[in-house]
Amino acid sequence: MYERDLHRTLEALGLADAPREHPLTYPGPWPADSGLLDGNRLLPLDRLTFPDRTPVLAIGSNACPGQLRHKMAEFGITSPIPMVKTRVTGIDIGVSAHISRMGYLSASPVDAPGVTRELFVIWLDAEQLAAIDASEGVPLPHGNYARAPLPAPEVRIELENGETLTGAFAYVNRRGVLHDGTGAPRKHPGQRALLTELLVESAELRRLFGVAPEEFCARARADAGLCERGTQLFAKEKLVTNSGLEHLIVR
Repeated sequence: MYERDLHRTLEALGLADAPREHPLTYPGPWPADSGLLDGNRLLPLDRLTFPDRTPVLAIGSNACPGQLRHKMAEFGITSPIPMVKTRVTGIDIGVSAHISRMGYLSASPVDAPGVTRELFVIWLDAEQLAAIDASEGVPLPHGNYARAPLPAPEVRIELENGETLTGAFAYVNRRGVLHDGTGAPRKHPGQRALLTELLVESAELRRLFGVAPEEFCARARADAGLCERGTQLFAKEKLVTNSGLEHLIVR
């Protein structure tokens, strides 16, 4: 590896941690700029669109290079992934109404007309797309997420050069999202803050998962059945609402 490449490693850039290994860091560190994830390096991009690949809007940890590297390694995939920073209008980041066996509550897209966020689009080849689909439960009849097309111009995705995408995909939660107490989707503040809030609000959640975020993550990672009981508790305590994007899921 050339000396200049040492400055582009995920470790050097502070992007190596994967929430799958460190759940309280979810959604994990995102890059400051667009780049090409190539193994353990994030390299500069020479373009922003890739017509031979599928554009997928990254809402949570799919924008974290360390997490992407972890997911690809699970499937033995080593090919590079372009990660393009965008300005997205019409989508905000909500909280999935399920507890992941990885020990965290994932982010989920929610309908948010007029709201603009800086998010990443990852451009995936067929093999990479199949791997990410599998990680989100898309192929399973009762998987947590479905990959849904985001319609333009209702969802506007603007690249750094001012160009807009004619469309992209996002992973929409099949179980709904948590609400904020008013019925509106709850925004994802980061894992530690989110778990702290939820544990304070629910005595039953504390009984199942402990009183601290560290306990929650440890218990969830050790017991898939407990994760499902916690997921059912969200519905039982009427904490779940629609994301507003369910109509986009292709049946």
